[in-house]
Amino acid sequence: MKKLLLLCCALLLLVACAQKEDNTKGKETKGDNKMNEQLIGKWEGNIEIPNGALPIIVDLQKDSGTLSVPAQGLSNYPFKSIKYDGDQVSVSINLNGSAIVINGTLKDGQIEATFQQNGGKFPLVLKPFKEQPKQPVTYETLKIPVQNGELTAALQKASNEPSPVALIIAGSGPTDKDGNSAIAGKNNSLKMIAEGLAKDGIATVRYDKRGIGDNLSLLTKEEDITIDQYVDDAVQVINTLLADKAYSSVHIIGHSEGSLIGLLAAQKTKVESFVSIAGTGRPIDEVLLEQLKVQFTPALLKETTDALASLKKGELVKNVSPELQSLFRSSIQPYMISWLKYNPASELAKVNSRVLILQGTTDLQVVATDAEALKKAKPDAELVYMDGMNHVLKNAPADRAKNFATYSDPSLPLHKELLPAIQQFIMNEK
Repeated sequence: MKKLLLLCCALLLLVACAQKEDNTKGKETKGDNKMNEQLIGKWEGNIEIPNGALPIIVDLQKDSGTLSVPAQGLSNYPFKSIKYDGDQVSVSINLNGSAIVINGTLKDGQIEATFQQNGGKFPLVLKPFKEQPKQPVTYETLKIPVQNGELTAALQKASNEPSPVALIIAGSGPTDKDGNSAIAGKNNSLKMIAEGLAKDGIATVRYDKRGIGDNLSLLTKEEDITIDQYVDDAVQVINTLLADKAYSSVHIIGHSEGSLIGLLAAQKTKVESFVSIAGTGRPIDEVLLEQLKVQFTPALLKETTDALASLKKGELVKNVSPELQSLFRSSIQPYMISWLKYNPASELAKVNSRVLILQGTTDLQVVATDAEALKKAKPDAELVYMDGMNHVLKNAPADRAKNFATYSDPSLPLHKELLPAIQQFIMNEK
């Protein structure tokens, strides 16, 4: 089966929303007597999953150990058990009800392993861990009251005050405030927008979603999250900004699924404008099936079609094939139900503020059909096509492999027309 094109709606491979108190639990099993001492220590590697690699860190000790997934904000999560047999090591982890098994063999200074979870089995090569230099922080941290706690957000200040401020909302799955994903890779697209707009006199606020990074603790169970919860968080941030006299106006910038969240939040707040970047204009089941019809076998495509139809009616799907667990596992189905009830185009028609629709011509995930649907629903919206811009807002060819290579290259700049278009629209310049 071909690799899945699910980056615009990618769901977590790992359940990176484990309860905080679980970090103090876990009954480690003592290792066997036969153990190669070279296995002891900190190791790093990439789980080779469809469409990319997921970096992880494992700390192997004699009788215990921990797992970290930096891209998902998971840090030092304890093993349930660890066993050694000469050059071999076997680790089991109970991550919020999700069973994970890592089996590896020490060979030539590295551990050749497999990572198993949710019916999937993926290659993994672990090498000795090397500490990376920390990147300088260019933003201030905000704490905003939300349901079940405080949301940690990044404020990128402009030099002028009062200034316009824009809330940047990231896309789906494990995508953080910088636009980086555990599945897609590191590209820093949203970080570049924030820093670029700040230089142009527009402050920005962005944040990791519940269950991710800085806000890992706001989500204890994956089945609790819904699109509506994401919208409520965005509304709380917007209302906080509206009440702050440091800002002359408040705006929303939503990327990919963040476009849907943003336009729903715009309906509930008095923002000056809304910018949709690579936002879908159709219900997500239509987009998913369009992506998958050239990648799935007929049997899997039928199962996917039936599952989406059930979820769209609000009905949970009980029997899911192992190949579809990452998309339809039971813990993610409530989220899918909440997502499927919305048609982005019809919802955009309810937005009263000014609207800018930006669409790249080499975006392989969200296409012109979506941009046109949004424009049709909101005739007074401004629609701008960015020639040669892909889904992560970089210049990229239509060639599939070369296009996806940009998803994990943070050295590439944003498409040259993107920031000027956003800046001029927010400033209401002609």
